[in-house]
Amino acid sequence: MGNEKKLGLIGLIGIIIGAMVGGAIFSLPSQVVQGAGGFAIIIGWIIAGIGVFSLAFVYQLLSNKKSELTGGIYSYAKEGFGKYIGFNSAWIYFLSSIFGDVAYVSLLFGALSYFFNIFNPNGNNLPSVICGSIIIWIINMLILKGVKQAVFVNTVVTIAKLIPIIVFIVVAIILFHANNFSFEFFGSPSLGSIFTQVKSTMLATLWSFVGIEGAVVVSGRAKKLSDVGKATIIGLSGTIILYILITLLSLGVMNRMHLSQLNNPSMAYILQFAVGKWGAIIINVGLVISLIGALLGWTVITAELPYVAAKDGVMPKFLAKENKFNAPSSSLWFTSIITQILILYSYFSNSGYEILYSIASTAILIPYFLSALFSLKTTIKGDIYIKSSKGKIKDMIASIMAVIYTIWLLYAAGPKYILLNCILFAIGLILFIWAKKESNEKIFNAWYEILIAIIIIIGAVIAIYLMATGVISAT
Repeated sequence: MGNEKKLGLIGLIGIIIGAMVGGAIFSLPSQVVQGAGGFAIIIGWIIAGIGVFSLAFVYQLLSNKKSELTGGIYSYAKEGFGKYIGFNSAWIYFLSSIFGDVAYVSLLFGALSYFFNIFNPNGNNLPSVICGSIIIWIINMLILKGVKQAVFVNTVVTIAKLIPIIVFIVVAIILFHANNFSFEFFGSPSLGSIFTQVKSTMLATLWSFVGIEGAVVVSGRAKKLSDVGKATIIGLSGTIILYILITLLSLGVMNRMHLSQLNNPSMAYILQFAVGKWGAIIINVGLVISLIGALLGWTVITAELPYVAAKDGVMPKFLAKENKFNAPSSSLWFTSIITQILILYSYFSNSGYEILYSIASTAILIPYFLSALFSLKTTIKGDIYIKSSKGKIKDMIASIMAVIYTIWLLYAAGPKYILLNCILFAIGLILFIWAKKESNEKIFNAWYEILIAIIIIIGAVIAIYLMATGVISAT
């Protein structure tokens, strides 16, 4: 691929902001306050900020010190723990991203229901499914014309969608009332202890940070690998400032009780309360633009993982094909078909935005954990510091913090979503065996890979049984 077809710093930052500033930011105020008061929200943001910045530094470290690993999340897991673990990281990230895309489609038509009553607020009725499917295939065709062209469109859309967000922040600052902010500042008895509220806050904010890894996933298409780490830190810094401002300022416009009762997108109803109907119109238009941009950015990221993994022999070979525009065409078609299937699933199961993003955000924790663990393993081993040990302690501390943060979030997510993810991992095992047979390789190369596969299958069987008996539900 010629350098003129590769991505610069602005394009990489656009991918990260485009992926992170999607639908979550517009629904964040009501989702955060449903389980926490102002005090716990502040603590939750501090902990989440430290954890996510440590994860960002992990990706910056690995993109700089392990620049030969251009597959990002997949490459880190595979290099650190073998091909089967690498495959699982790529597969679950791939599915997580698709669930995220379907959640965005749901929220997109939920926003459009404000203007057109043929759509419902959950964004999962028949007109929503039909129109969402059309958008998915238009995006598919756009990316087939080339990743760089798609990223340019994504950058323009990212700039456009920031305008209503800035308007919201300015209005919220002007209309901020301390009495609203102090109402149930420490929560109410129904919310539980401060610890419980903080845990709730961190789970609500998790979906907001998904996309932080966007630049490393497409690092193989970057003009300069040094830009990957820079884009990650710059993109995260900007978005976390927006998230904190929107969440805390919203508590000053409406009190916690009223905020918790708002429909999605809650930002629209907050601004409508503050300035009238035109405020809701601005936010909903911004949300539509934002979600289209997020769908575009996420589809670029999602299609890249099977493509990279297939080139490395851990996914079927057909996924490694490129077209004349250097787009991962087969992987992109594969991505769009599965997205289409899940859009239909959301219709028949009546699954809305919140259940879809819960599945997506829990699934993506596994690749995050493996990246942090690989970073810790790399810093302990120390081979990246042969010329100088400068920064080793700092890198090790950041890696340890990222490992602790991802483990904590997996604990906070609870067993339900972990068991549901076992079903997804078990389905992926079919593709892994397929790829290994194509390459005439042993399926497993270590005893722990066999053990992990057995645990996944047992977890999937338990999950299916619990779903069949009504103990847990995927909706």
